[in-house]
Amino acid sequence: MTDETGAPQSSAHHEPASAVLARVGEEAPGERIPLGTLVDALGERTFGLVMLVLALPCAIPFLYGVPQIVSVPMVFVAAQLVIGRRALWLPQGLRARAFSKADYSGMIARARPWLVRFEHLARPRLTFLVSGPSERLVGLAMLVASLSIAVPLPLTNTVPGIGVAIIAVGLIERDGLLVLAGALLALIWIGFLVFAGATVIDVLLGLI
Repeated sequence: MTDETGAPQSSAHHEPASAVLARVGEEAPGERIPLGTLVDALGERTFGLVMLVLALPCAIPFLYGVPQIVSVPMVFVAAQLVIGRRALWLPQGLRARAFSKADYSGMIARARPWLVRFEHLARPRLTFLVSGPSERLVGLAMLVASLSIAVPLPLTNTVPGIGVAIIAVGLIERDGLLVLAGALLALIWIGFLVFAGATVIDVLLGLI
């Protein structure tokens, strides 16, 4: 959020992400919340907050279908971090994608206790990881995790989704330690899946 001069309002900066997301759900008109409306409401922390919203359903174990749907805008948002965009842009087709207001509010209500715990842990530290060129590397980690979520196979979405959510909280709170923890969680898990998959393929080929 900005004032009339275009400068960020400090109150927006200090409002916890969990409170921002809950407020957006409460204030949204109608029964559906378009992604574009959500983006417009989130203000200066859009990248982190949008990725957090999109990652939350991906973090639910054994949920298939929804993670693959939200992975498309996740890839799009992460790619913009990789190329160094300072403001998030979404094409009209993605802006029009909508959450049911009831589903959105329920998701935030279930996730809020965990978000609050992370917010209590978070504080500005290792800020070089969330600014400048390092932000592109953070975007790359989120991009790899988002691509994993897009794969409609068991075990490909939950841990990467949790990792992206942790990274997103780190971006919002400028906590490089949380960003690093989330990136390692997601990437190590993806590396394990790739290694396990390659091992299984080798075994199967050996049996043929």
